[in-house]
Amino acid sequence: MHDRAPHSAELILIRHAPLAEAGRLFGRTDAAARIEPEAIAALRARLPRPARLISSPARRCRQTAEALWPDLQVQQDARLWEQDFGAHDGLRFDQMPDLGPLDGPDLARWTPPEGESFADLCARTAPALMQHGQAAAELGAPVVLMVHAGVIRAALSLVCGAGHAGLAFEVAPLSVTRLRCGADGPISVIGTRCA
Repeated sequence: MHDRAPHSAELILIRHAPLAEAGRLFGRTDAAARIEPEAIAALRARLPRPARLISSPARRCRQTAEALWPDLQVQQDARLWEQDFGAHDGLRFDQMPDLGPLDGPDLARWTPPEGESFADLCARTAPALMQHGQAAAELGAPVVLMVHAGVIRAALSLVCGAGHAGLAFEVAPLSVTRLRCGADGPISVIGTRCA
């Protein structure tokens, strides 16, 4: 049994499966996912069947979407790519600069060399999140987005009304974030859940 109200319009954001190569920061690098059939089956069992399945073009997202619902057509939306980490893309986590001293708004504005800030990511993804949320409301059925941690944090920032709010959330692989949607798009957080 799913914990959702009947006829609710939901935008369900799922973070892709774990990366095949762990321990590195991947944004635009098209890294593969590590698909574990038992974890995929357990996740599928607790999700409603989507009316639409939308994915970032990243291989890790497409692989996860196709593993979850092999019988559904996966539509791609290039606006849903992960944050562009520029020169930091592909670095091991221990090679990353310490951003701990930055507060939320400063962290959202911080831009890696040759990349984009979290604020830029939020601006880039907001139209897609609004469009897919409006579609869920029109359909009166769940629309699933197979995306990245950064995109999910951007969605949480959008709903919370603060550009840095999503940075306070940890987003695990195969975690599920559910947003209630109205005619104007996502309006509230129903829940977040790790896989």
